[in-house]
Amino acid sequence: MQQLPPPSVGAPTLARLLARVAGATPAPPAGTAVGRLGAWIDWPRAVELSRALEAPAAEVPDAAPADVEALAAEYRDIRAGLAAEIEAGPGPAAASAGFAPFQRHIQAMQRAMLSAAGRLRGDLRECLAAAGPGPARLAGIDAQMEAALSPREVTLLAGTAEAFAARFEALQAGDPEPGDAAPAWLPALRHELRDLLLAELDLRFQPVEGLLAALRSP
Repeated sequence: MQQLPPPSVGAPTLARLLARVAGATPAPPAGTAVGRLGAWIDWPRAVELSRALEAPAAEVPDAAPADVEALAAEYRDIRAGLAAEIEAGPGPAAASAGFAPFQRHIQAMQRAMLSAAGRLRGDLRECLAAAGPGPARLAGIDAQMEAALSPREVTLLAGTAEAFAARFEALQAGDPEPGDAAPAWLPALRHELRDLLLAELDLRFQPVEGLLAALRSP
């Protein structure tokens, strides 16, 4: 199997793993975090986000407190289920199937992660919106952040399947003994895919964890 380049310690996990798959070293981020964020957000979204940040906390009607631990348990169950599917990987297939089983697995997992994270995030925002002026303001800011950043996130993460397809084809082209038997490099490739999708799972659920922490704050 081809040697992988050493990872860049300072790069985020997902970026580092994608660079490994592509056979490159991730470049260090350029500019400040605020500057990079500005490059991701178009003007209309930036205006909406600015309004949410500057808006005073509004009074909210009294509501029953959210069952935070039930929400946390639901989050853990959903995340554990997704992680188990990622660990299982694509089902067994003949070598003649090529990259198709991997592509279906990547796309199915990305759809499932996007759907689950989006639903949980929405549920947690609803709870925050009913928890008081401060939490309600945070819920509004998070909604604007999701709307502003989701298109860029979708575009970037869509490259996962393309990067893996190129990796698969390169390994397949260099296989000295092609045939119906599973190639020797396949287990390592499956391991790479698992690590990459688990890193994406971490990334997609970071906002959910942040909202949960906000609900637990006194």
